[in-house]
Amino acid sequence: MGSTAVDLPHPFDPLTLSEIETAIATVKKAHGDVFFHVVSLQEPRKAEMTAWLAEPDTSPRPKRVADLVVIAPGGKVYDGLVDLAETKITKWELLDGEQPIITMEELQLVEHIVRKDARVIEQCKISGICPQDMDKVYCDPWTIGYDERFGSSVRLQQALMYYRPDVDNCQYQYPLDFCPIYDADKGEIIAIDIPKVRRPLSKAPALDYHPAAVEARGGYRGDLKPINITQPEGVSFRMAGREIEWQNWKFHIGFNYREGIVLNNITYNDKGTVRPIFYRLSLAEMVVPYGNPEHPHQRKHALDQGEYGAGYMTNSLSLGCDCKGSIHYLDAHFPTRAGGLRTIKNAICIHEEDAGILFKHTDFRDESVIVTRGRKLIIQQIFTAANYEYVVAWVFHQDGTIQPEIKLTGILNTYAMHPEEDTLGWGTQVSLGVNAHNHQHLFCLRIDANVDGPNNTVFVSDAVPSDAAVGSPENYYGNAFYNRRTKLATTAEAMTDYHGTTSRTWEIANTNKLNPLSRKPVSYKLVSREVPGLLPKEGSLVWKRAPFARHAVHVTPYHDDQLYPAGKHVPQTSGDGKPLGLAAWTGPGHEEDSIDNTDIVLWHTFGVTHFPSPEDFPVMPAEPMTLLLRPRNFFAGNPVMDVPPSYVSVPSQMGKNSSNKKKNDANGWRGLVDATSRLAFGDGNGNGNGNENGGACCKGK
Repeated sequence: MGSTAVDLPHPFDPLTLSEIETAIATVKKAHGDVFFHVVSLQEPRKAEMTAWLAEPDTSPRPKRVADLVVIAPGGKVYDGLVDLAETKITKWELLDGEQPIITMEELQLVEHIVRKDARVIEQCKISGICPQDMDKVYCDPWTIGYDERFGSSVRLQQALMYYRPDVDNCQYQYPLDFCPIYDADKGEIIAIDIPKVRRPLSKAPALDYHPAAVEARGGYRGDLKPINITQPEGVSFRMAGREIEWQNWKFHIGFNYREGIVLNNITYNDKGTVRPIFYRLSLAEMVVPYGNPEHPHQRKHALDQGEYGAGYMTNSLSLGCDCKGSIHYLDAHFPTRAGGLRTIKNAICIHEEDAGILFKHTDFRDESVIVTRGRKLIIQQIFTAANYEYVVAWVFHQDGTIQPEIKLTGILNTYAMHPEEDTLGWGTQVSLGVNAHNHQHLFCLRIDANVDGPNNTVFVSDAVPSDAAVGSPENYYGNAFYNRRTKLATTAEAMTDYHGTTSRTWEIANTNKLNPLSRKPVSYKLVSREVPGLLPKEGSLVWKRAPFARHAVHVTPYHDDQLYPAGKHVPQTSGDGKPLGLAAWTGPGHEEDSIDNTDIVLWHTFGVTHFPSPEDFPVMPAEPMTLLLRPRNFFAGNPVMDVPPSYVSVPSQMGKNSSNKKKNDANGWRGLVDATSRLAFGDGNGNGNGNENGGACCKGK
């Protein structure tokens, strides 16, 4: 019997283990043993998918297709597609001078090679490490980025070297000053970059963050009482496969090797009308440029998602530490490089949290009050890119706001320094003999817009004073200001930057639909204030390799395969020659591409510039950054007035002799008050629990 539609995965679902097996077997049958760097879902073509979403019972169901990248003997790289239903290869393209993503297995191999290499052992001796201590030598293998000496035809990694005298030591407090270059095809070290000024191994005492070290320095704090998060009646969301419904929201949760979490077909039920908002949201790329100009530190500018993959590097999350409360987990399935299977358990956690006050008002005349607490839904993953951890959360709010949030933690990337060496402003001594270089974390958010339909337009929104002079009839007192909206009609016009002085935002609008009250187009506003500009100069290696970071916002017309703003194959690209990613889609021949009232994608780069300090070492407290996608002129009023309040009293209840007071209490006002608030405020007849003072702050004084 054939599979029914019920048996088949949702078209947006990641490949199942059996589908990965099918794709691998199909390729091996046709091409023998190859290394599998990618076996992932080729997402359905948008036209087919939107037709199926609109009429799933009558429209053709999109095919399940596997997207593959393999390396064949001789270092030949192929892009392929496999039709999973027909077990048939439909594309097999040989690539010239391109390197696919680095796998975790490749990264782990390098450390074993460097420990046995005679030239590396010699450099360790020069640094002050005995040959018999090579088991205490570690490295963080990075893709080489790009080095003009080697080009793109040879698959390379650079090994950032460290010494770890005890296995529990923080790896990054004894950095070494040389950098081996590893050839993956040969499986050997082919060169070592050695600085002009040598910096021997530091002899400073270890500064560790493991429990024994903390206890030796005085121990942990003992004054923390437990905070318990419970949902005795269960969660408020519903899952059907990988589709979730929560507080009028409905969307699909996907996951892939590169972007990690991918959200599709995001809609909001507005009083019975299901309104589309975004077709697809993802964190599409990132770059971490370091600011030390000395060779070979110019190569330190990781494009972590394109070079290693946020999905491949994701953590298996644990209840009680990574996530608290009532958690729903989703696993992730990937191929091994040799063609096996691996599963990351609990790759995504889904849970609710209290979100503080949703809205509140107190009337100073009579102390009548309404206060409603909100909650938020969090879809989260955490991935480890060598030294850094990235906590990526997609936060959904009841009022229609979506809040992507990233937290940085983990450990600084470090380099050796002499005691009291002048860092020349390019870094900071964060521990004795430990130099942490200046760097940025710049993330690119891909927003596939669908605001009340597929045809959208982006406007830049600036808060500006009136052009009219003080004393003029139009602005006699000089206090006038307004919202200046500038339409972005072409890809060239859309290359825009953030301006804090004008509180700049960007509006994704459907100009075909007007709000019935404001008479303005329905829209979603991008509110993002953590938007540092790319500090490496125009024409620099980073500027060329990470074109998305040149501006805060780019907008392009939608195309099915334009997913990755630095290009599909990122390792060892130079940025010269054929433009890749956004450089191609907005470059020569595309500057005047129309993005007005059509199917568009907005690319937004945001992040943080990090000047390290001792407080960041030996492990870094989480540093958050966030932005908002907010409905503006989208709803006809406050969309959360129907969220039950935590406490409410109306003016007619507050009078001492009000005849309505007891009636209202008896007829259900208390039903609008949660149990905790009833304990704080009493029963409405002056019969409290002795905690009236504790409730006074909510009543207003």
